[in-house]
Amino acid sequence: MVAVEGERAVETTDGKNGQGGKSAIDMLHGPIWNRVLMFALPVAATGILEQLFNATGVAIVGNFSGGEDTQAVAAVGANSFIVMLVINFFIGVSLGANVVIANAIGRGSMDGVRKAVHTAIVMAVAGGVAALVIGELGATAILGMLNVPADVYPLALLYLRIYLIGLPVILLYNFEAAIFRSVGDTATPLKVLAMAGVLNVALGLTFTAGLNMSVAGVATATVLSNAFGSLVLLRLLVRTDAPIHVDLRELRVDMMAMRSILRIGLPAGIQGAVFAFANVIIQGAINSLGTTVIAASSAAFNIEVFAYQVLNSFAQACSTFTGQNYGARQVGRCRRVLAICYLEDVVATAAAITLVLLFGRSLLMIFVHDPEAVDIGYIRLTMVFIGYIFSMAYEMASGYLRGFGISLVPALLTVLGVCGTRIGWVMLVFPSHRSFESIMLVYPISLAVTAALVLGSLIVYLPSRRMPAR
Repeated sequence: MVAVEGERAVETTDGKNGQGGKSAIDMLHGPIWNRVLMFALPVAATGILEQLFNATGVAIVGNFSGGEDTQAVAAVGANSFIVMLVINFFIGVSLGANVVIANAIGRGSMDGVRKAVHTAIVMAVAGGVAALVIGELGATAILGMLNVPADVYPLALLYLRIYLIGLPVILLYNFEAAIFRSVGDTATPLKVLAMAGVLNVALGLTFTAGLNMSVAGVATATVLSNAFGSLVLLRLLVRTDAPIHVDLRELRVDMMAMRSILRIGLPAGIQGAVFAFANVIIQGAINSLGTTVIAASSAAFNIEVFAYQVLNSFAQACSTFTGQNYGARQVGRCRRVLAICYLEDVVATAAAITLVLLFGRSLLMIFVHDPEAVDIGYIRLTMVFIGYIFSMAYEMASGYLRGFGISLVPALLTVLGVCGTRIGWVMLVFPSHRSFESIMLVYPISLAVTAALVLGSLIVYLPSRRMPAR
């Protein structure tokens, strides 16, 4: 189907069997506020649902691991930031694919879309295999650096080794989801994730409660359910018409498309990985405080990210909407996208944080039963949510800049603001103030520093003025 914008034809995405066309969002015409919501809310729901299934896995090992329930929860928690480091990096690279495809759609370059889509699929699988090999070779060394307690270490290593096996399909799913989102279809990844998540819970219960596999059970369930989800999305892409149709015979790397994806995605990936790396450093400090603190922090983390998914979904919307409109030479509309995304993000994130804080202690008790662990976990929720005020500011600015193809600057500033502040805090402040509260204080401080830096770069760049449409 072709929509006419002035004298330039822009192909939209009606697809076979209703795939693509019914779920895609026209980002180039009409009101913005409702379409941002149509994009962001399914993305938030996808992230929340994914975390809910992950949290269910933690709850399963916490309730069906016999006498080692606390150690099992701590084992999964000790790995959470390692997993995030790898996944965040490749999700960042997949955002590069999202922006490149969205920009090509805005320009009306269907050949550019086709090349970027097929290149992204190959990059996902190849990157997953490379990460799998490197991760397996360095698993013992990585956990050794994190001060994992002796009673937790064997379970943590077992969980990590199994999880790493699933990296190729986990990354494939994320790249496929980015491809769908580039045309505004955020509903399809949500539906597929829901199916994969139900499978994950069912398998987790079977392996852990039925077969007494403990952490090995939930890790195996995660791998198998992600394999299912990635294959379903691939099948849908094969059955979808242009512009995001995948022809398996054309799966190859186009060097120009790969360079464009990496130019935007690599800095974004580094930005995401830096967060996880800095959190790995913090996790090491948390691990030094004992098993109860590890379990409490893990439980809180599984809850707090619900609110973060809401926050981040509007930043993704800002990046994708900006990418398409910049490609279509509608720079003024890009500015409106930024303002609307900011406003809607404030309202939605505030609502999410309020709900979590109101029911925080009850939610924590799903994962940990020790009253001391619940109190410690609630401290983390409170401190991290204070930091989300600043996180929202720089995530949105970063997404906006990324939509214009400016990815390196916010990534470097994030490295400086997040990584520098958190590593410095753990090295200089924590040794003389060895408490959980001391560690948690670094979250709002580091996020405030980063927000100031990235917002400053947005003011300096003014991309909508400096970079008029090409």
